[in-house]
Amino acid sequence: MRLRFVQLSCFIAIIGLTSAILYAENWPGFRGPIGQGISTETNLPLKWSATENIAWKTPIPGVGWSSPILFGDQVFLTTVTDEGTNCHVLALDRKSGAIQWDKSVHKQSAGRKEGKNSYATPTPVTDGQHVYAVFADGAIVALTVQGEVVWENHEVNFYSKHGLGASPILADNLLIMCFDGSSPGDDKEVGWKKPWENAVVLALDKTNGKEVWRGKRGLSRIAHVTPRIASVSGKPQLISGAGDAIQGFDLKSGERIWNVFSQGEGVVPSIVIGDGLYFSVSGFEQPTIRAIKPGGSGDVTKTHIAWEQKTGVPSLSSLLYVKPYLYSIIDSGVAHCYDGATGKVIWKQRIGGNHSASPVSADGKIYFLSEQGETTIVKAGDKFEELAKNPLGEHCQASLAISQGQIFIRTDKHLFCIGK
Repeated sequence: MRLRFVQLSCFIAIIGLTSAILYAENWPGFRGPIGQGISTETNLPLKWSATENIAWKTPIPGVGWSSPILFGDQVFLTTVTDEGTNCHVLALDRKSGAIQWDKSVHKQSAGRKEGKNSYATPTPVTDGQHVYAVFADGAIVALTVQGEVVWENHEVNFYSKHGLGASPILADNLLIMCFDGSSPGDDKEVGWKKPWENAVVLALDKTNGKEVWRGKRGLSRIAHVTPRIASVSGKPQLISGAGDAIQGFDLKSGERIWNVFSQGEGVVPSIVIGDGLYFSVSGFEQPTIRAIKPGGSGDVTKTHIAWEQKTGVPSLSSLLYVKPYLYSIIDSGVAHCYDGATGKVIWKQRIGGNHSASPVSADGKIYFLSEQGETTIVKAGDKFEELAKNPLGEHCQASLAISQGQIFIRTDKHLFCIGK
């Protein structure tokens, strides 16, 4: 382990399992306050374009597909410059879009990645006092919201044929990051096409960056899944997916409690929880949406799969659960609505474009952001009703964020703030 502790300042915000309500007006990590793409805000803008209903747009230096996060009146992003080698964390003023600080925090080697990936894809996470960022080689960095580096952790020397796409989460006093890579050795199929045992589910003390536990998946393959926290029989579990696996880990010890076999590699969509089920996607080879029942121990593949669905399976976008329905958008722009309890298709509709970003819900509406920069807004419910199409005309792969009545969209050139 190579851990460099630089500075630790005092802070009081502690994120716990029931603390999401504290961040109702914030968007502190990937997919928002509870990691599910759900906002409680209302009266959001319905129509916009590159020149209409734009509060501000700010050019973002470098390249990166991390999504914007917000806390109070600050927006945080990561990016890389110098052909992917120079890693930055940025803070912008939410009201004006001005860059408050741009901190170079790490130098990395630009390794292998897929074309749609970047060297700054993991979305950072914040507790309002510190910002935690992860970069393509496995480096983890913590900064104050004023831009001062607090600690760095370089314990995981990450390699993946795809690059790194998962995002870190905060739970209790832990920063948790899943590193589901593949072998850098001569046989590049190990960990990608051939299962291996070298995946890392890492939990760090968020105050100092020291390892608290390291979960073991057993045999699994390459993935980019951001996990979730659930309460099972009154105890917190980390619900985590990887290639060939959906798993539950004890949040306190990192012990693997249960496993469901879910064939597929290169899994990207994140875990979603709704009405007592865990919704996951299996990735490539045998694309399937699976709903898993909580509880059990050991291999529960034969007993805990509530339903499976092979229609409308996304490769990149995460699912969205808005009770009682589950929504998906496949890469080629066909949206699906399912009954969350059974997996039955309620409706499907082509909305157009190519889709990498995960959908978001707010105020009874679903927001689908295409790679072409067009946001299609539809009414949530059992009948398809399109409300608006809003083009920005720039390439998009990051997921949008919502905070304080405004919508934030990162493109390949700018960060847009939409609304008043």
